[in-house]
Amino acid sequence: MSKNDYDIIVVGAGPAGSTTAKAAAEYGKSVLMIDKRRELGVPVQCGEALSEKVLGELDIEPDSRWAINKIDKTRLVSPSGESVVMEQKKTDKIGYILDRKVFDKDLAVRAVKEGADISINTFVNGLIKRDGKVKGVTIRSSGENEEIRSDIVIAADGVMSRVARWAGFDTSLGAEDIESGSQFKMVNVDIQDVHTMEFYFGNDIAPGGYIWIFPKGEDIVNVGVGVMPARAGRNSIEYLEDFVSENPKLKGGRIVEINVGGVPISGPLERTYDEGILVVGDAARQVNPLTGGGISYSMWAGDIAGKVAAESVSEGDVSRGRLKEYEDAWRDKIGDDLKKYGKGKEVLLDLSDSELDDLADALQGVNFERISLTEMLKVVMKVNPKLMFKLRNLI
Repeated sequence: MSKNDYDIIVVGAGPAGSTTAKAAAEYGKSVLMIDKRRELGVPVQCGEALSEKVLGELDIEPDSRWAINKIDKTRLVSPSGESVVMEQKKTDKIGYILDRKVFDKDLAVRAVKEGADISINTFVNGLIKRDGKVKGVTIRSSGENEEIRSDIVIAADGVMSRVARWAGFDTSLGAEDIESGSQFKMVNVDIQDVHTMEFYFGNDIAPGGYIWIFPKGEDIVNVGVGVMPARAGRNSIEYLEDFVSENPKLKGGRIVEINVGGVPISGPLERTYDEGILVVGDAARQVNPLTGGGISYSMWAGDIAGKVAAESVSEGDVSRGRLKEYEDAWRDKIGDDLKKYGKGKEVLLDLSDSELDDLADALQGVNFERISLTEMLKVVMKVNPKLMFKLRNLI
């Protein structure tokens, strides 16, 4: 097999792509992972939070180089400033704040150690198709154009995935299907509890979304905002600047890094497979529609994609019918979660600021360490039946 022939090509070396490449390489398949960036993990385009559950299921030991702060509490702040604190002691509810610049590189290294090849600073500029089947990619690297052939191509190239679009997938996003996000990394911040992440809600401060504060150390935080452009009157970074200037614990801080980007909140693509191709991660819209978080879902889906792709190549069957196994498996794993959070997004968008305050009011004094979503809704129903009517679709 020449350097221009692989069993599997993975386009994109983020968490989805690297997890996919590693899983496929573990099966002994020849895998090439391609990324247009010179440095993986840059720029950072998320709040850098990750559930411990996915690490355990994928046998990834948390590494202090990238798992830089453990989170065991969440504080939700209503528009009037009322707080609801949830203590999270169960393993699958505890998470980490990451250093994505280190984390993404580490995942790629794991894939390479399993036998995958990697090509960075390489632009994929087209698909190779034969008889309607995807059979590889065309690339430009070091000023040269090349064809790289494969049995399967996996599109893990992010929310604006060109690979998926070239393959015929409908990747269009409506005005309410994407959030515009901005984030500051700040130092010299007054953090009361380094193990608590905070979320602030309100149609004035973050229309169609929320603001987050994620501690990365004793006086270092990621503070960001996601807003829905269709509902916002300004750019997301302007909302963030206002919040920082008005929040007492952030006012004395200093911004050392700025990141901006778009997050799909539409729910997953209707179909994520076709002849010789799979779509994974943000490219497949495997993102929590309520929070915009997608690292865990991307990694779960990537692990499934890598295994299905490797098995399909071994069987000599990379047809649409065979690759449907990937779709069935990832929907079985995370599909219900994505549906539930999709409903949650619609409910949140429908709530006024006064209703958000009423919800926070109703949940005061509730022990969230042992409470389920259903029990939480029962509490709300007793305290505020009118509000419960709006939340009924979450049951």
